[in-house]
Amino acid sequence: MRIENEELLAVLGQFNPWWQHRFIPDLPEWHRAVFSELQRWVVNPPAARAIFLSGARQVGKTTLLMQSIQNLLKMGVPAENILYATFDHPIIKLAGVDQVLEAWRIRESKQEGMEYIFLDEAQFIKDWGTWIKHQVDFFKHRRIIFTGSAIPILQSDQESGVGRWHNIRLTTLSFYEYIKLKKVVLPSLPTVKSLKELFLWPRQELRNIGEIAQPYVGHFHSYLLHGGFPQTALIESITQAQKLLREDIIDKAIKRDMTALFGVRRVLDLEQTFLYLCLNDGGILDVGSLSSNLQVTRQTAQHFIDLLEASHLIFRLPPFGYGKEILRGRYKIYLADAAIAPAVMLKGRSVIDNPDALGVAAETATLKHLFTHYYQQNIRFAYWRDSKGQEVDLIAEGGGQVVPFEVKYRSQIDMKSLKGIIKFCNEKKLNRGYIISKSLKDIGFFEGSQNSHCQLFFLPATLLCYWMGEMELALEED
Repeated sequence: MRIENEELLAVLGQFNPWWQHRFIPDLPEWHRAVFSELQRWVVNPPAARAIFLSGARQVGKTTLLMQSIQNLLKMGVPAENILYATFDHPIIKLAGVDQVLEAWRIRESKQEGMEYIFLDEAQFIKDWGTWIKHQVDFFKHRRIIFTGSAIPILQSDQESGVGRWHNIRLTTLSFYEYIKLKKVVLPSLPTVKSLKELFLWPRQELRNIGEIAQPYVGHFHSYLLHGGFPQTALIESITQAQKLLREDIIDKAIKRDMTALFGVRRVLDLEQTFLYLCLNDGGILDVGSLSSNLQVTRQTAQHFIDLLEASHLIFRLPPFGYGKEILRGRYKIYLADAAIAPAVMLKGRSVIDNPDALGVAAETATLKHLFTHYYQQNIRFAYWRDSKGQEVDLIAEGGGQVVPFEVKYRSQIDMKSLKGIIKFCNEKKLNRGYIISKSLKDIGFFEGSQNSHCQLFFLPATLLCYWMGEMELALEED
């Protein structure tokens, strides 16, 4: 649809204040861990590709784009050569990407050098995959950076993008980033470069860390409730934060985006599917039970799961194994952030007083932190369960190593609850594994494994999530 250029330019002018030599307002001084990778691809890309910054709604993609633009301006890139447009805005969406570029050049004359085009919520661009492919192939003087919170990966457009764009996945805030965002002053913790090095630390030093980290626990619980979405993380009222997060997920990501992008007509069934997953966060998915409860076909239920994963709202964790073991197994489903289920169900602070719910939240946070840190390193994540029901929550496999993680976020941990990880370690002849615990006093070796070939290490979830976030930032800055 053709929009009057005057009206379109008025909107673009608001989104591009640097054209008028004005600063970008309300921009955080600190950067997310993925900022360094984004800048490498924007400033000096290893290959001639567009940059796709993917992530759920309200996860901070727009802020990263603005920080990248600010960095380009500081480097001396002419303001006229930088365009930002969000296709979440009705005028820009109606105009379409080609008219947006045309209006940009009517207002701002191109200067010498590369052009930088930042396109927010690009899934609303008609035939977005074909358009970006064409830009990459034929406009070598342009760098395209685009975001998407619900990119339709099931459509053929995605296939045209193979080799045309580099994907940078932005998850919700880590616990470390949450602390930085909130500007909380806490006692300093020693830096950890690898979880493996903890096995070499003296027992007394580990005990000291447990005592120093005590003030972190309350903030970790607050993080599990508020979540890693920057906007809601800054809201003091948990009730208000949960209401806002629920609106973003249910009203926008599911009811609006799914209808607009995937042509979902049975929105109520999709919403109920997501509510079912919220009630079973971290559980093994029984598609037959899900389809029966919702009175939809198995094919429809599976399709809804695919769409929710495409919208970055859930993770699917396959069973550990190879070939038929995986084909016959069932996936575990985790929400993308520990705060999503409490927010969608409007549970307020009740999660903190419910040991089972708090344990699920800690398990979800653990998976998110490990996945975020290792997803670019060809690490395969899975869970393990035997015929007797013994299981291991999370297994990381890569580089010739298999490392199990069992989350036991409870006050007391008995031997019976550790039979799964002990059996798995013995069967696979592993030399180390981690028990993610609640109490900071637990940090250190599991005494029952001292005489075993496999050493199990108690690591409180508060410290794991803090250190994994810190390691991610350090890795990006190196």
